[in-house]
Amino acid sequence: MAEVHAVAGGEQLRRRSLGPAWSALTCALLLTLLAGCAVEGPSAPQRSAEAIQADIEALLPPRVPQRAAWAVDLQLVFAGLKLAPTTENVCAVLAVTEQESTFNPDPPVPNLGRIAREEIVRRAGRLGVPEVAVTLALQLRSPDGRSYADRLAAVKTERELSAIYEAFIGQVPLGQRLFAGFNPVRTGGPMQVSIDFAEAHVQQRPYPFPAAQTVRHEVFTRRGGLYFGTAHLLDYPAAAYGGTMLYRFADFNAGRWASRNAAFQQALAVASGRKLDLDGDLFLPDPTQPGQTEAAARSLGDALGMSDRAIRRDLERSRGEDFDRSDLAIKVFALAEQRSGQPQPRAVVPRIVLQSPKITRRLTTEWFARRVDERYRRCLQRASG
Repeated sequence: MAEVHAVAGGEQLRRRSLGPAWSALTCALLLTLLAGCAVEGPSAPQRSAEAIQADIEALLPPRVPQRAAWAVDLQLVFAGLKLAPTTENVCAVLAVTEQESTFNPDPPVPNLGRIAREEIVRRAGRLGVPEVAVTLALQLRSPDGRSYADRLAAVKTERELSAIYEAFIGQVPLGQRLFAGFNPVRTGGPMQVSIDFAEAHVQQRPYPFPAAQTVRHEVFTRRGGLYFGTAHLLDYPAAAYGGTMLYRFADFNAGRWASRNAAFQQALAVASGRKLDLDGDLFLPDPTQPGQTEAAARSLGDALGMSDRAIRRDLERSRGEDFDRSDLAIKVFALAEQRSGQPQPRAVVPRIVLQSPKITRRLTTEWFARRVDERYRRCLQRASG
């Protein structure tokens, strides 16, 4: 998953004072030109919701069930997020959805019952609870009449598993001890979006649709899963990517701006001569124990003309939109290009090995991003065809 876009640095133009008469004339000319532009030609007509839904339905992969319902929900999602339903944006969302769930709002996970049982035992062991106590707790009868052990053995989807955990936590004293305030089902829905992300997102922007239950429950619905997944994928600025969706696909897996941050790590490795993991994670929580990226940046303090404190301050901006405009990023890229004699990419797909109890083979963020990108390009071909 790895590639590139240069960020152009801008020069500020200084204004010359040419006197009030000239300024007035200039303003008048500008107003005339702007007025001419405003009335020249008809404005683009607003497309109806029905027209947008028809376009989305045409872009869906073949054999997707309930095509009209998917199209309606996705059109509402773009309207709710105030994002343009362009072919590129729609195809990006459809590609992630196809990769993550093949358009199933509640996709089955192979061997989920066994995985869940092992996770319970593992968590109990870390808390000093013997496995025999866990076994006894799971024999208790749950609200639907079955034992928790039976429900776990039969569970097929993450939504079912999340419901079992919630009942277990609320009913069983041992559940409170093992899982109080923590449901280990962390992703869900048709785009397998992070529930933590969804819960944080509604703190910044109210959820625009009626919700019968919690944000967690909404993630497992078709519309809610599309809403939070689309927000995670598209609803943030990423100028360094130059419109290349591959990096957004990588960020969907690794975290927002991870591709931009990985490019910074690559430039820092060139500038410092140190080998760095290109994972997009630039600092550890404790500034007194710097990670490898922060240590490499500090080693260049004299060359960059920056103190350890200034370096740390800029690294902490890496979880926001403007890190590439920080002194640290600008100076590191300039030094790397000076020492290498060639331009450095401003976006690189992070190199991360994916870890999850659900994963049974070696997968990486690059594998994910490129698989999604293939689906994205097929969607664009459907649009042009």
